[in-house]
Amino acid sequence: MAMRALFYKTEKIGLSSAVITGILLGVGGILLAILGNPENSGLCISCFLENIAGSLHLHENVRMSYLRPEIIGLVLGSFLMALASGRFRVRGGSSALIRFLMGFYLMVGAAMFIGCPVKSVLRLSAGDLTAAPAILGFVAGVWFGLQYLRGGFALEREQELGVANGLVMPVFFGFLLLMLLIKPGFIALGDRGPAAMHAPVLISLLVGMLIGGFAQRSTFCMMAGFRNFFIAKDKFLLKGIVTMFLTALGVALLTGHFRLGINGQPGSHLAHGWSFLGMFLVGGISVLANGCPFRQVIMAGEGNTDAGLTLLGMLIGGGIVQSWQIRATIAGPTFAGEVAVLTGLIFLLAVGIAFRTRKKRVQKMQEGQQQECEKLEEYQRKHYHSFGARQ
Repeated sequence: MAMRALFYKTEKIGLSSAVITGILLGVGGILLAILGNPENSGLCISCFLENIAGSLHLHENVRMSYLRPEIIGLVLGSFLMALASGRFRVRGGSSALIRFLMGFYLMVGAAMFIGCPVKSVLRLSAGDLTAAPAILGFVAGVWFGLQYLRGGFALEREQELGVANGLVMPVFFGFLLLMLLIKPGFIALGDRGPAAMHAPVLISLLVGMLIGGFAQRSTFCMMAGFRNFFIAKDKFLLKGIVTMFLTALGVALLTGHFRLGINGQPGSHLAHGWSFLGMFLVGGISVLANGCPFRQVIMAGEGNTDAGLTLLGMLIGGGIVQSWQIRATIAGPTFAGEVAVLTGLIFLLAVGIAFRTRKKRVQKMQEGQQQECEKLEEYQRKHYHSFGARQ
């Protein structure tokens, strides 16, 4: 209720929910890095899901094993805001396996850049110019995916489901929070590398919940910000993205965390072409899945089981990209990572073509059925009138 009241107060002073979400992401992303999260990685959906996957022993890289409370907070914050505002709607049932694979390839593309779209903006705001090719690739991927939408792409229609279905993800992440607090032996919590770099649990959780609540209300999405602008010049979400960058830039400058350059940036590499392709894959799939990695997490909290499946694919993908070395490091991308990105681009093309063709077939069938109905109505009308005339 307090989060809902805060939301209405910000609207009264003329700030849109998307702008507020952008401010929270910008401040939170830099603040969490200052308080202990990896440098230039205060908030990253893909990196943090890889950490959670390691904690659940989906991979054995202890340096990347930690139950990140930021992700938990995003899901729970979205869930609580949706409940408080009456927007918790349980729906799903659309192309389940395709969405699961989309989640996997979202992680493959992000692992090639070493970060998600949100992290790319935070890295650029801190002066990391290696993020620029990734952002360009993401925007290009969104534009490419948009061509499929214009060509008739559509997955199966979602439907209303029982409430229990929508509670699965919030309950699961609530369970992860409990595991983080009691630290049982079967949960891996690394004590070195990125896993050992984390802000205080309570602060991370509260920041995640605050961002999650406002993101749920604003429908904040990196992909949708650019997609909506390309389609209708709608700047609502795009303003949130720009606000996130400017806010993070201001905080980085004020706190001395801005370091302009290309070489030696934390958690980056110089294979810019592969960063572009990796994030191109993320942008294209985000369009087809109707949400970037950040948005998938938020939708999973508000009762969307399709997003929950995509998030599950991302979590399993986080384990696979680490176990199979399908990723990039500061030394550059691995061969397996390059192959995986190329297969992901093939997957993007195949899904876009398959469901666009299917959509057109359905439209032709519907047109044919409509014509048959019109012929039947015409036949009945003629015979009815002729029968009436004989009477």
